[in-house]
Formats: sequence, structure tokens, C-alpha cells
Amino acid sequence: MKTIRSTGVTTVLNILYPDAQFTGDPEIETAVFGDRANLHIYRARSAGEIPEDLWRECDAAVCYHDMEIGAGTISQMQRCRQIVRAGVGFDQIDIAACARNGIPVCNTPDYGTTDVADHAIAMMLALARGIVTYHEQLKQDPLDGWNFMAAPTVRRLAGQVFGVVGLGRIGTATALRAKAFGMDVVFYDPYRESGVELALGIRRVDSLSALLRQADVVTLHVPLTEETRNLMDAKAFSLLRPGALLINTARGPVVEIEALLHALLSGKLAGAALDVLPMEPPSPDDPLIAAWQDGKSELHRRLILSPHAAFYSSSSLRDVREKSAKVAVDYLLNGKLRNCVNGLDAIGAIRR
Repeated sequence: MKTIRSTGVTTVLNILYPDAQFTGDPEIETAVFGDRANLHIYRARSAGEIPEDLWRECDAAVCYHDMEIGAGTISQMQRCRQIVRAGVGFDQIDIAACARNGIPVCNTPDYGTTDVADHAIAMMLALARGIVTYHEQLKQDPLDGWNFMAAPTVRRLAGQVFGVVGLGRIGTATALRAKAFGMDVVFYDPYRESGVELALGIRRVDSLSALLRQADVVTLHVPLTEETRNLMDAKAFSLLRPGALLINTARGPVVEIEALLHALLSGKLAGAALDVLPMEPPSPDDPLIAAWQDGKSELHRRLILSPHAAFYSSSSLRDVREKSAKVAVDYLLNGKLRNCVNGLDAIGAIRR
């Protein structure tokens, strides 16, 4: 833990970073807060690792995604006026409990849009062009591995149907990249306004089932909510076209892992690329991980995993650190509330 103390101002904010995901000193954060805040930097995995007095006395908390912020923790935050999520998803924060306690929760949705979109497309390309399989084959045996038939998921992308589930910032950026590959882009998002498909030059469908029945590639770009949890379940996988590919750079629990494994082993799903899993990091005993590692089912040729890294680049990490600090400063010092995700209507008496 590191505390950076400010001097020279009458009112100093206590800003808690319980699960910071950067190394070294908080130079970026200090540059934003200046001498107006004490920064308490922790890199913990559970709320219990943070001293109770810091939860009690913090004016705001800036959280990454390693720690659950539940109702019990929120009840301790007696002075807290805001929780900022340094990132997009906020499923690990009990936003309803925050609302009941008058605490706005704000995210930073614009920091890694291009990075995640690039990662989703890269995962699709890795499957569609067999990159990972070819690399591993040649690494193991440069002679016998010299075989362009070794990758079972290779196909031409131009003309294939690219299905986007969730057309927010990242979904839109991903759709435009796929369109540049000559793919037929279709999306499902009941919350997007009418006409966005005309502006982007893509197609729209009115149901998830309609998208799944025609897509050759399905990419997920939705938040984790009760509506989207296990969105891709056994029924959803049964609707897919033979040979379909699935890409998930959203949240792990959006995909029901048991159903995914069955779809892969049965051949209903040709391949999948996942940047996120329901449990992170996964247990070696997880059936999907075990099947992926044993090599008997050739699942290792049809499944690609990355460690919740789609957001990451040095540029995006700098952006999220700076933007999340600015969201806190804008509200705590200037009264400007941005990117509030638990709804002002749901919040009772906002703390001042």
C-alpha cells in the first residue's frame, strides 16, 4: 500500500484505490488530483484486505475489476460521495446498494474502445486464418508441422455474416472493422435508437435468435446484467449455423461455459475465442480448461483464450488512469457528474 499525501490546501479529499492495476507510483493520478487529495493506493483482491478506517473515511473510491464491492462494504463507506469504475463494466459493484446509500457510481466507457475492438477482430482472424494452430504446429515440429490443412477453422471472411450482439461504443467500432473486411455486418441491440443501422451501413435484426440463425461469426459486446447473464446458453448455441465462430471480449458469465463446451465438442460450434471467463483466473479443474489442455479432443485447435487483456495497451492503461481520476475530480470538486450508471432517479439523497 502507498499513500501519497497532499499539502497546502484547506480541504483535502481522501481517494481510495482498493485494487489498483498499475505498478509504480501514481504519477498520472497525482497530476490530475494535484494537492487536492490524499491517494491511498492498494492492490488488494478482497475488500477485507483494506483497513476499515479507509473505507469509512474515503471521499471516493476508484475501483478496477479485481474486487467485489458489495452491500456490506458500501455500508462502511460513511463519507463516500462517489465510486468510479476505472473501466467499462461495473458488475462487481452493487450499484443498487450504492444508490440506496446516495452514492453515484460512474464508469469510464471511452478509454479502451479501439483496443477491445482490435482484440475482437484479432481473435476472429486468429481462428479464421489458423494463426495459433499454425504457430503451435511449427513450434513443435518445423517439418511435420508444415501443413496448411492443420487448422480446422480456416475460412474466407469476405462475404460472411458478422453478427454483433450489443452495438455500444465497442460493438460499433468492431462492426466497422468487420465491414472493412468485406463482411456482411448485422447487429442485435434493442436499446439502440432506430436509424443507427442506416448511418453505419449495416443491417439490424429484432431478436438474438434472428442474428444467431444467420451469423457465421458472433461477437459479444454487452454488459453483464441479469438480462445478459448466460445469454449464450444451450438454446442459443442450438440456433447457430454449422461452422460458426464465437468471440467474447465482454464479460465471462455472458456465456454459459458448459453449453459452450458441449457446442465445441459436438461440432455445432467450429471455434471460439474468449478474452473473459466466469472465473478469472480459471481453475485448472474447470471442464473447459481441462478439455482445452488435454489435447485429445483437438479443442486446442478450435479454442483461443487470452487473460482479460482486450482492454490492454500502454496507451489504454494511461487513458483509464487519467480519465477515471478526472471523473472523480469533475464531480467531487466541480459538481459535474459524468457516466453515472446507477441512475440519478434510483439514487435517494445524493451525498454532498
